[in-house]
Amino acid sequence: MLTFIAFLSLLAWLWLTFLQGNFWRASERLTDAPEPENWPEVVAVIPARNEAETIGAVISAHVAADYPGRFSVIVADDGSTDGTATIAAAAGDSDRLEIVSVPDLPNGWSGKLWAIHNGLMQASKLSPEAKYVLLTDADIQLSPDTLTRLVAKAEKEKLALTSLMAKLDSRGPWASFLIPAFIYFFQKLYPFPRANDPDDNLAAAAGGCMLVRRDAIEAIGGIERIKGALIDDCTFAKAIKDITPSTRIWLGIADSEAVSLRDNRELSSIWNMVARTAYAQLGYSPLLLFGTVMGMALVYLAAPLVLLTIFFHWNFSALFYALITCGLMAYTYWPTLRLYGRAPWEAVLLPAAGALYTAMTVSSAMRYWRGEGGQWKGRTYS
Repeated sequence: MLTFIAFLSLLAWLWLTFLQGNFWRASERLTDAPEPENWPEVVAVIPARNEAETIGAVISAHVAADYPGRFSVIVADDGSTDGTATIAAAAGDSDRLEIVSVPDLPNGWSGKLWAIHNGLMQASKLSPEAKYVLLTDADIQLSPDTLTRLVAKAEKEKLALTSLMAKLDSRGPWASFLIPAFIYFFQKLYPFPRANDPDDNLAAAAGGCMLVRRDAIEAIGGIERIKGALIDDCTFAKAIKDITPSTRIWLGIADSEAVSLRDNRELSSIWNMVARTAYAQLGYSPLLLFGTVMGMALVYLAAPLVLLTIFFHWNFSALFYALITCGLMAYTYWPTLRLYGRAPWEAVLLPAAGALYTAMTVSSAMRYWRGEGGQWKGRTYS
């Protein structure tokens, strides 16, 4: 039985390494594209709810953008009580920045999407000619040339959606341990090369930085199409990609182009980020939850446990399979570790990170069963 389990784990890793879209290479990066003849107008919409710690730096970065075309920023303040709107106004240029107060949240909407919806309505009044909307978060700081490069790529490749997975805060022992694994697992769930392939049905985006054509938003019926989605970025990307068979989207990994200012040094910060949506990812299915727990145990724990218990079983066939499995695990994790400046030896920690993320997923389900699912920014979504 031990040999069989070790062999199954190896088969899983052979499939992940060679048949899962090369997700682990972390190769989808924002490259420079030729400048378009005319730079289209862009309007940024930023939903914000109690973002006083980061909104000032984020707005300052947007104002400092070197985009050659017309660019404006709308902050949709969703009932903040910490002075978010005041800080944003002080950090921005009144000619480029508009702050709109979001009405009370109606039933059926998530708070973020309701704020985006109201920001887009304001954008249609202030910037009716804007070809692109930059949907970004109140903790995502873009470098001065990021918008220029995103638009150039979108124009050259005729992309309806161009998105960057921001580099997350990985300071401190918990974040340095868990954040690279989070990026790795996201890539495994949504292989970027597959999402970027117009012939592949899979779609994905990173909600912190999404440049989207306004006509694409209109084509899907607006943000109202996905108004209750908790995993809103990937749901949005799927709706965009499905507009026509030829509609193209692109998702890449940022280095310094887009950086999250959200503090991840506390374990609770990462735990809540994952637990908010993990069970939604499984369609709120107890059966899928059970399968996920069993699958994570087989994929991430079986081989290391075979190695650690060799003196108790002396099963050399299982040991052989486990060694190859652990080698593949470490090999595929290294590109993501390198992205975050981590040492190669830290690849041995991936099984432990997998166990913790499994616990976060179970925690997400338990919160849902207690009626506390989807908690974020003082709201709970059923």
